[in-house]
Amino acid sequence: MLLSTFATALGMLPLAFSAAIPSTSAASNFPVANPGNHKTRDPNIIHYNNEYYLFQTSVGIQYSKASSLSGPWTLVGEVMNGKPSVINKGDRNDLWAPTVVQYNNKFYCFYSVSSLGSRDSAIGVATSDSLAAGSWTDHGAVINTGSGQNSNAFPFNESNAIDPSVIVEPLGLGSFLTFGSYWTDIWQVPLSADLLSVQNPESPDARHLSLTPPTSQDAPNNRPEEASWISYKNGYYYLWYSKGQCCGLDPNNLPPAGSEYSIRVGRSLSVRGPYVDKNNVDLLNDGGHLVYGSNNNGQVYAPGSNGVLNNNLGPDILYYHYFNKSTGVATDDALLGYNYLTYEDGWPVVTTTSGFVEPLASPTDLTLHLPPSTT
Repeated sequence: MLLSTFATALGMLPLAFSAAIPSTSAASNFPVANPGNHKTRDPNIIHYNNEYYLFQTSVGIQYSKASSLSGPWTLVGEVMNGKPSVINKGDRNDLWAPTVVQYNNKFYCFYSVSSLGSRDSAIGVATSDSLAAGSWTDHGAVINTGSGQNSNAFPFNESNAIDPSVIVEPLGLGSFLTFGSYWTDIWQVPLSADLLSVQNPESPDARHLSLTPPTSQDAPNNRPEEASWISYKNGYYYLWYSKGQCCGLDPNNLPPAGSEYSIRVGRSLSVRGPYVDKNNVDLLNDGGHLVYGSNNNGQVYAPGSNGVLNNNLGPDILYYHYFNKSTGVATDDALLGYNYLTYEDGWPVVTTTSGFVEPLASPTDLTLHLPPSTT
């Protein structure tokens, strides 16, 4: 089996919610971001043939490559090659939150189609036998919410089909699509063997993984959890997600401190959950351990939409987008950043470089979401 990767992303979502999200760790404890030297929203990074490939929210899903996470990045092309998505809803050109998976000698790019503040959304997939520009084939929708095939089936009738991440489960249990944002937050459904559809799409074996419970003051779309991602390390599955206000920020009227984007995590012994935080609070009950948030006097502001590269040769790599208040907090000011992870009592901690050297020697040095025994 080839190594698999996946990512998440935020999507341009409803911006308001009723209460500030308290921080659970002092921002001064977080190290500043290592700069990726690239403007990006919703980064997804894979490592292939000794190079990193960066996919991002953009018209047609632009992607670039570099020999180091700090760049310089060279534009390769776009997944859609100048064509709109075949999914007839939302903004079919500006596609959100790509996730690329390498599996069985093929690359799969999962993406979101939606519009601001709407759950009339879809997650689609395009495939390629290589990463060459112009080599992708768009297969259309995998799931729909709001309208479209099977959009009335549970859980699609109450979720939002954006922010896909995909894991090919390392112990042979199958492949899973994790998705969702606002409304009822994060869900997971099993994929078919070819990764192009959901198993039993009219009544899938869905699992609800994370939720900010509603209050009497909440609108149904004011539950700010999104951009899910699952990584594997030493027997645990880690569900990462972003919580808080992500975008459309006004530099003169920023959200209350602690209610901007931050990166949270829970863990489980099963890819299907349940996931709990460091205090053993279920993520379905507003749990979630704060891993990384705003820090260093605005040099890093509202980090989120992250992914994790698991690495056999050194510390794991956490990457994300963030804002620097000195250069702007408009959506198009988002920057690529990354740090390294250590694990204390099985919980990830963001660190500095720890002597890590790039580039890696070969693609197999990154066991992307798979335990070493499977490589």
